[in-house]
Amino acid sequence: MATKKVVKKAAEPGDNIKTIGVLTSGGDAPGMNAVIRAVVRTALASGRKVKGIRRGYAGLLEEDIVDMNAKSVADIIQRGGTVLYTARCAEFMTAEGQDKGAAICKKHGIDAIVVIGGDGSFQGARKLAARGINTIGVPGTIDLDIACTDYTVGFDTAINTAMEAIDKVRDTSTSHERCSIIEVMGRHAGYIALWCGIANGAEDILLPERYEEGFEQRIIENIREKRKIGKKHHIIINAEGVGDSYEMAKRIEQATGMETRATIVGHIQRGGSPTCKDRVYASTMGAMAVDLLCKGKTNRLVAYKNGQFCDYDIEEALAMKKDLDEYMVQMSKRLSR
Repeated sequence: MATKKVVKKAAEPGDNIKTIGVLTSGGDAPGMNAVIRAVVRTALASGRKVKGIRRGYAGLLEEDIVDMNAKSVADIIQRGGTVLYTARCAEFMTAEGQDKGAAICKKHGIDAIVVIGGDGSFQGARKLAARGINTIGVPGTIDLDIACTDYTVGFDTAINTAMEAIDKVRDTSTSHERCSIIEVMGRHAGYIALWCGIANGAEDILLPERYEEGFEQRIIENIREKRKIGKKHHIIINAEGVGDSYEMAKRIEQATGMETRATIVGHIQRGGSPTCKDRVYASTMGAMAVDLLCKGKTNRLVAYKNGQFCDYDIEEALAMKKDLDEYMVQMSKRLSR
């Protein structure tokens, strides 16, 4: 009787990855849970195990690591925040902390990690990659300030949350014939302010990237000119990195005689159920991160560029520079007249 010849399957580049870790780091963003869910279920579907690392790099150094399965991520896609929690970790910024982190990964059998966060989180990812831990980054930040990508997880939800809040402030500002300064998040990046300024029809938008001396005087003159033609209220969107909105409101009221109030939208921009876009795009990025690892790729960053999901070398991605769309900036000025 002839024996059946067994054909041995050729080794795939990612076959050495048996267990994938996933963590969220830095500021939380709506849609992070969708990424976590996609990472876990895509990894399980490919025959890998998954370990969740709680509280980012701080949790890694403290070995706050749990096994994850399909049930672990059930009913989380609609939830804001991150079920793995997040934290900042000064120790992981040191070489000793990075060595310790890599050693803990190896101790727990973690061959690769998906890091969900912003630029600072990706700096940590590249340090782990340099120490032999396969890493893929997924951009999760409401600020949209990662240069290599046109989309970051959480931005769409954040601007919709802020837009709805600003609409409500406009209602009372109109009723009381006030000037309202509405402060949105963006210490170094003005994307939320710019998008909301356009969406909410603001008369002035203050952006950290376009900060100029004398901007306050120009706002005062703008208010005076608008009042001459019968404008009874005035909306200013201020990115938090520009300056103290409360003090600015006092100065503007004193100079114009128009009652001026400041409203800080604050951390509600970070929370809440993610929009459809943030759920779908985040899920796609999470699945793609695992697919890249299964192909043997490492030290990469998942991105969305020119209408396509893609990936970049982290070194290349972190070296890129990003600025506001100048056409949008100029358009916002023309539309506010």
